[in-house]
Amino acid sequence: MNTVRRGAAALAAAAVLLGTGAAGAASAAPSPSPSAVTVPPGLYGTKDPTYDGVWRQSLAFLAQRATGFQPADQAVDWLLGQQCEDGSFSSYRADVTKACDAKTMRDTNATAVAVQALRAVRRQAVDPRKIDQAVKAGSDWLRTVQNKDGGWGYSAGGASDANSTSVVVGALAATGVRPGSFTSAEGRTPYDALLSFALPCSDKAGAGAFTYQPDKTGKLLANADATAAATLAGLGKSVVATKASPEQPPVCTDLSKPTVERAALNGASYLAKALAKTGHLTLPPMPGATDTTEQPDIGNTADAVVALAASGAAKEAQPALEWLEKNSAAWAKESGPAAYAQLILAARATDTDPREFGTADLVEQLNATGPAPKAPDTSASSTSDDEESGFDIWWIIGIGMVVGVGIGFLVSGRKK
Repeated sequence: MNTVRRGAAALAAAAVLLGTGAAGAASAAPSPSPSAVTVPPGLYGTKDPTYDGVWRQSLAFLAQRATGFQPADQAVDWLLGQQCEDGSFSSYRADVTKACDAKTMRDTNATAVAVQALRAVRRQAVDPRKIDQAVKAGSDWLRTVQNKDGGWGYSAGGASDANSTSVVVGALAATGVRPGSFTSAEGRTPYDALLSFALPCSDKAGAGAFTYQPDKTGKLLANADATAAATLAGLGKSVVATKASPEQPPVCTDLSKPTVERAALNGASYLAKALAKTGHLTLPPMPGATDTTEQPDIGNTADAVVALAASGAAKEAQPALEWLEKNSAAWAKESGPAAYAQLILAARATDTDPREFGTADLVEQLNATGPAPKAPDTSASSTSDDEESGFDIWWIIGIGMVVGVGIGFLVSGRKK
């Protein structure tokens, strides 16, 4: 979902995932123990929220709405309280009585995912107008920090990267805004930025993948995290995407005139091949670890499942989903709300019941990490019909049939 946040969370989960060999690496950069952290009322999880407070809260909201629950008013108020006066969000503000200033680290990822999450909870919010104001302010701020190339970096003014740009596209999808109309002063769109991160099918090491950012020499290196995010964004979807129809096996095809939807489908092809090897993606050895064996990357595997399902490759995603059902419990327990949310969204994207995910009830486990949510909304199993449909409708009209993938890939609207 986000390379920076997952990197921070990896230290906390290292002992669970990597065993004793990684424990030393984790101790090299200690973080406060759960007992030493005072978690504000309304916030999900018990771990230090410095790097992921807004992120994990927002993902929890999206997963709850995807399963019919409405977050508690206290939880929604907490997220609203994190917003700066200019509409932006930081990763976490410990003292919300202090106004944001020039030293406050605004975070495009936190802002974008918070915009999406707040939009998702609007229907049952106590004051929908307050939600609308927060969503508009957040979207307006994102427009002010769009880079010349049409993309976004992690922080305002930072070089664009595939992950941050994709998270913002997800927020646009949630608010019914056409990314093609969200242009920089130079007339560049988020699509232009995403295409600049796409590797061609001729690349032997990463055919069809996306890079996080070009390296210092301008070379594009395949990155599974970036590929999962950009595949969704290129198809006009976000992390709450569901299975597309009709299903088509992912194929990597270069066009003489690249399009973002073709690049997205190429990304799905890369993910399918990467998952086919072991059923999961892998992490490189952590610096300082005595065990240099590559370890399973559970979070990115879950994200890849969503991306594949959304691209019409749910069949190719199924082995990875089954692997997650058998191997994700310890990781989710250690990592907390965002991890449970990722697994719920992966299950939902493949029409799998998150309440029977292997031996786990992911919905119950997520809900237990924060204030008890409101009773399930039987009138809507996820976000409301008017909250996220606008962008997909434009996408269907604009794309229709993508040529070059068998009989073609029809990009469908998300299930509500």
